[in-house]
Amino acid sequence: MTLPLGFAVVLDRHTRVVDSGRALLGGFPTRLLRLTPRARRLLAGRTLHVRDAATALLADRLLDTGMAHPDVDALPAPADAPYTVVVPVRDRPRQLGRLLRSIGTDAPVIVVDDASRRPADVAAVAAGHGARLVALAANVGPAGARNAGLRLVTTPYVVFADSDIVLDPDTVPTLLRHFADPRVAMAVPRITGLPTAAGTWIERYENSRSSLDLGAHPAPVRPGTPVSWASSACVVARVEALTEGFDAHMRVGEDVDLCWRLIAAGRRVRYEPAVRAAHEHRVRVTDWLQRKAVYGTGAEPLARRHPECVAPAVFAPWSVAFAAALLAQRRWSVPVAGAVLGVVAVRIARKLEGTRHPCRLAARLTAHGALGTLAQTSALLTRHWWPLTAAGCALSRRTRRATAVAALADIALEYRRDEASLDPLRYGVARRLDDLAYGAGVWFSALKGRSWAPLRPRVLRPGGSVPVSGKPGAGARHGTRH
Repeated sequence: MTLPLGFAVVLDRHTRVVDSGRALLGGFPTRLLRLTPRARRLLAGRTLHVRDAATALLADRLLDTGMAHPDVDALPAPADAPYTVVVPVRDRPRQLGRLLRSIGTDAPVIVVDDASRRPADVAAVAAGHGARLVALAANVGPAGARNAGLRLVTTPYVVFADSDIVLDPDTVPTLLRHFADPRVAMAVPRITGLPTAAGTWIERYENSRSSLDLGAHPAPVRPGTPVSWASSACVVARVEALTEGFDAHMRVGEDVDLCWRLIAAGRRVRYEPAVRAAHEHRVRVTDWLQRKAVYGTGAEPLARRHPECVAPAVFAPWSVAFAAALLAQRRWSVPVAGAVLGVVAVRIARKLEGTRHPCRLAARLTAHGALGTLAQTSALLTRHWWPLTAAGCALSRRTRRATAVAALADIALEYRRDEASLDPLRYGVARRLDDLAYGAGVWFSALKGRSWAPLRPRVLRPGGSVPVSGKPGAGARHGTRH
C-alpha cells in the first residue's frame, strides 16, 4: 500500500534539518536520517508532496519514523466516505440527546443501549433523532456495546462517540481525510472539556490537564512515544481494519488495547488536534477521584496482553545510572551524573559524525534525554510508586528531600505548560490527588492480578541510530492512562 498522489506531509516541530538539508534529525526514538541528493530535492522546505513513487517512499519513511505528519489541510477531501455513528450508552438520556443534536442528520446513527435502568428514556431520545436503537438485555460494558453496534455497520467507516461527547461539525470530515493513507486504520481528534454551569476547581484542572487530552500537536499513536494511546471517546475507524473489534472482556483500557493491536498489525493510528470533540468531565471531587483510580486499574490487564508496551517509565541504561547517582544525594552524585552525561554525549557525537556540528547536536540531545529521565523518575516517585515513596519518606530524609523536589518541580513545570486557568496552589493539590488516585488504581490491579509488570520500568537495550532515552514514554503525562 502506497501513499496516493497529492498526499502531503509536513516535518514535525521537533525534526531538525541539519547540514543544509543533507540530513534530518528527529523522530521517536531520535535518529539521524541522511538524505541522498535526489531525496533533498524532493523536500521543499518542511513540506513534502507525493508526486511519484520516490516521493511516496520518502513520505512513508518520514511517517514511520515520526519525523513528519500528514498535512491535513492539504489532503484532499474524501470524495465518497460514508460512515455510520455508533453510540454506546447506559442511561444518560440528556447527554445522548445533546450528542445526537451535534451529529445532525447526514449519517445513520446506531444507539446501543447497554442495559439502561430506564430504557424507555433512552429509546425516546433515539427515536426523536431518527437513530436506530439496539437494546442489550445485559450490561456488557463500553467495549461489548460498541461491538454490538459495529456488527450492524454496512458503511466503510464507523464513528464511535460516547454519549458525553459533543462533536464539532468539521471533526468527522477532517478526520476522514487521514484515510487517504491506506495504512491508517483509525484517527482521533483532540478531546477538550465541555464547559458546565458548575465551574468547579476540579473542572478547571481537568480542562487544562484531562487524561483524555493528548495535547496540541499532531502525532502518530504508538507505544513508547509521547502519544502512546488514543481514547475511544471519539474515534473514526476503517471498518475492515476492525476485524476483532474491541476486547469485550475489558471494562477499562479497551481503547488502548485496540490501538496497540492495530499498530502491531502494521496499521497506523493518527492523532489530529486540528479538530476537537468536547467531553463532559467529572466536576465532583469524589466522582473525579474514582474515575482516575478506574483508569489505573486497566494497567495490569494491558500488561498481560501487551507486556512489551506497558511500563511506568522507559529508561536507557545510561539514564538509570544518571538518575541513581542523583537520587543517592552524596558528594559524588553531581560529578558522577555529569560524567555519565559526558560519556553519553561523546557516544552520540560519534553517531553524528559527518554532520557539521556533531558535538553541539549531541549536547542538545543529551540535555533533552537528561530532562526526560528526571521527568520519568519524578513520575515514578509521585505517581506510580507513591506507596513505596510514602514508606521511604517515613524512614529516610533523602527520600523526603527527593520527593519534595520532584513534586514541586513537576507542579512548576506542568503548570506553565498546561496554561491552567487555576491558581498554582489548587492546581498543585489537584495534581497530587490525580497521581494518588491513578497510582492506587495501578497498585490495586497489580495486586489483584498478582503481577508487578505494570509497576516495573523498562530498560532499553543499548543500540539504535541516536538513542536518547528519557523522552516521554509509556509512563509520561498521557502514557497508559487509558
